[in-house]
Order: sequence, then C-alpha cells, then structure tokens
Amino acid sequence: MLRTNPLFLDYLEELYNKQENKNDIVLKSFEKGDRILTQNEISTKIMLIKSGITKCYFVEENDKEYIVEFLGKGEIIGEIEVIKNVSCLCSIEAMTEVSVYSMTIPYFQSLIKSDLTLNNLLLDVFAERIVNTSSRASYQQLHTTEHTLSQLLELKSKEMEISKEDMAAYLGITVRSLNRALKELKENNSEE
Repeated sequence: MLRTNPLFLDYLEELYNKQENKNDIVLKSFEKGDRILTQNEISTKIMLIKSGITKCYFVEENDKEYIVEFLGKGEIIGEIEVIKNVSCLCSIEAMTEVSVYSMTIPYFQSLIKSDLTLNNLLLDVFAERIVNTSSRASYQQLHTTEHTLSQLLELKSKEMEISKEDMAAYLGITVRSLNRALKELKENNSEE
C-alpha cells in the first residue's frame, strides 16, 4: 500500500553528495496538495522521494480518479516517461510535505549508459511494480472490499492522512460504496 525503497534512496544520496556538477541533482520541496508530475504532460526531471508520502494516480476518460499506489521515501518517479520518451502516464501529488532529489534528464541518461548499480536498481523497481500490480489485482478479486479497507485504515492510522475520496479511488469504488463498506466494517467489529 505504501511503497518505499531504502536501497535506492541510499544510492541517490551517495550520488548527490559526490556529484561534480551540483546542478545534476538538486533537492526540491513540495507542500501537501502540490502536483509533482501531471498526467499527459512532459516530465522535465526524474525524481526520487527523499521524505514524505505521495499518491500516484490517473484520471480516466470519465474523470474518475484511480490511485495506483502511495509512494514514500526511495521511490523513483518520472523514469519510465524518460526511458520511453512519452508524456507522464500518471499524476503524482504530495499527500504530506515532500522532499525529492530532482535529477536532470541528460544526467539520468548518462547514468543509464554507464552505471550498472542504477540499472540493477531500476530493474528491481520495474519487477517489483509488476509483482505488486498483479498481486493487488488478484487480491482485490479474491478478497472483499471490507478486508482491503481494513488494511487501508490500518495504514491510515499509522502513516498518513487519507480522505474518503482517496480511499475510494485506491479501492476502485465510489464514495457511496466506501461508506457502505465502512458501515459494515464498523458493525462487524462491534459484534466481535
């Protein structure tokens, strides 16, 4: 539910500290609610989350928002778009104060050509995303909304504030269905 990648964060912090050209990687901050990347726009940087929590989502043709994932420290964003030379597939929005390492595209492209560590980290990220996406899809098919909702509520109580609209968008349901599921969950918990 909340993805993090401490190994990638360690790698980028090391790069940041030893970079020769101090403009290749810079620290940027975003306030809660700021859009970091916007669906269908061209990304001008590759970013790695240093701290904070973001939501990665896309908006369907019917204007419904679907949250793909919540991303935390060590997660890279904008890399697929640069590698594939396409506009942003999803939007990324800060759910808390967020700090990122922002890397220039030419520097990132030079690292892809010369840095085996970066390539291995990227392969691991891509493989992890495929596994997570397929696991989440099968999980949502096999388990009730209430079960997934209880896990989301646990994450909410521990790590972040999340609105009903965002919970519904993550679960792929309407707010009305979410309210019904919350009511059923509350009733089931009071019976135990």
